[in-house]
Amino acid sequence: MTAEEKTVLARFLDCTGDYLAGGYVKDREPCTFEDEHTALPSGPGDLSSLPLAYQMDEEGEDWENRASPAEEAGNSTMGESLDDLASAIAHCSACGLAAARTHPVPGEGAERPLVMVIGEGPGADEDASGRPFVGKAGQLLDKMLASIGLSRDTNCYIANMVKCRPPENRDPEPGEIAACYPFLERQIALLRPQVILCAGRVAAQALLKTGQSINALRGTFADFNTTTGTIPVLCTFHPSALLRDETLKRPAWEDLKLLKSHLALED
Repeated sequence: MTAEEKTVLARFLDCTGDYLAGGYVKDREPCTFEDEHTALPSGPGDLSSLPLAYQMDEEGEDWENRASPAEEAGNSTMGESLDDLASAIAHCSACGLAAARTHPVPGEGAERPLVMVIGEGPGADEDASGRPFVGKAGQLLDKMLASIGLSRDTNCYIANMVKCRPPENRDPEPGEIAACYPFLERQIALLRPQVILCAGRVAAQALLKTGQSINALRGTFADFNTTTGTIPVLCTFHPSALLRDETLKRPAWEDLKLLKSHLALED
């Protein structure tokens, strides 16, 4: 590669980084390069021989085959503990949710739980505190779990599909879920829960990779496959849905009884 070719490549990479960071090209001091013997792509518009990390799609927004920061970090960088993982989540900027958050909400609870509860994403109370399920829906969830002998203090871990609050409490978008999914997978690997309880349609569909409704998914166990084995998954209504529609409390209670029976919990 010649010095001139290196200069062209450096300008391209600088412009690309500036575009992704905010859309404006920054003034920079020119760089000095030395000649090598590796040639750049033959044509001015041919970037196919560049590493995939530098290839952009037609709109110049999504980088082809570019892993999210969470995926690039890998399990080793995420660490061998929940604290390490929480630190990695706190430094993540894989999607736009990170820019507007007050606090990331990794999760909390027992480190060797019987049950891992997974919701869709933090709300306003959770964003303010950095803790999952602490608003009205969270208070109801705690009562629901307590009714069958479960608690985040002793035998449950509570988390969400995405770790930062979606604006106006909207559903997380597919890209946001995909960006955060490696963190959730790592949590499951570290926690090794006996059962996963999906709270609500969004979490159930994302975890089980299905488009079925929550009514179709609840009331029976599905399988979630990991590298160390299969974890049974039970889906039920999100506590916020129960606050909006009391007719859902009866089927939700049936789901809880099914969970209790599966775990053989005593009264």
